[in-house]
Amino acid sequence: MSWNDTAVLAEDGPDAGVAWHHGDPMREQRAMDSTAMVDLSHRGVISVTGPDRLSWLHSLTSQHLEQLAPGVGTTGLVLSPNGHLEHAFYGVDDGETFWAHTEPGAAPALVEFLDRMRFMLRVEVADRTDMLAVVWQAGPAPAGERITRAGQDSLGGHESFVPRDHLDHFLSTQLDAGATPAGTWAHEARRIAAGVPRIGLDTDHRTIPNEAGLLGVAVHLDKGCYRGQETVARVHNLGRPPRRMVLLHLDGSVDTLPARGSDLALAEPSPEGIVPGRTVGVVGTSARHHELGPIALGLVKRNTDVTAPLIAGGVAASQEVLVDPEVGLHVRARL
Repeated sequence: MSWNDTAVLAEDGPDAGVAWHHGDPMREQRAMDSTAMVDLSHRGVISVTGPDRLSWLHSLTSQHLEQLAPGVGTTGLVLSPNGHLEHAFYGVDDGETFWAHTEPGAAPALVEFLDRMRFMLRVEVADRTDMLAVVWQAGPAPAGERITRAGQDSLGGHESFVPRDHLDHFLSTQLDAGATPAGTWAHEARRIAAGVPRIGLDTDHRTIPNEAGLLGVAVHLDKGCYRGQETVARVHNLGRPPRRMVLLHLDGSVDTLPARGSDLALAEPSPEGIVPGRTVGVVGTSARHHELGPIALGLVKRNTDVTAPLIAGGVAASQEVLVDPEVGLHVRARL
């Protein structure tokens, strides 16, 4: 059996072009703890080489990278001067090169920004999307020459950087070794349930890391100055982010999921039944989870009652707190 024999491709959205599922999305989700493998080859890949690469990235981004050891996975953010999220990258250094993947289509803009910031330092930045593909697999990364990354946001698995001209062979070999083919449906359901946001999909141009539960995962609070650091530190110390990310448990009797970007409103009773009231936020990504049912991520105003029922794009929803509205940042460990 080859990978493409069972793949049902996603036809639209940010994950278009890779396998959405392989015929049994619920079975694929159950395999995410053990043998699942997901083709994420639509994601962008960049490389940073040169002897100054880690100290340079350390100075530009939210993460502590100066003493990053080879093989240790990390997540970093590029923020605007006002602390808003612009880019996220998920990387690992092999001792000579820093490799990272990012959202589909985001690599050119990230490379362009980094290239502008090189000045006289000994670094080279390149878009490697045409050369390398990303594959997620359950469990720890195997020892060997393959470039792999695992971090707090790797959903209990690891990502491999695979040469594109070797991708079909790699996928087939892993299937022969017992891997279970899974699609982005299973990967997204696991990610959403874990409260891990995708930058640009679960966030907008106003989002700061404090709102999305990214402190401690993608933001190091004890490093020196970087672009946007003042906003992050001020909000963390005051403990009141303007908005907070929530996990939405959606009405399972409805056969549709709310569209990304649709309004999150308070649910209010009326003579006609429960209707949307005041808008308090926005819906991010959503999926059908094999145990939790339909779920989504959302951003709501900080002062929204944590017990208030909501309506997400026309679908009734309850909220589960991911970011504490009162104290800097508390994220429930879900992995």
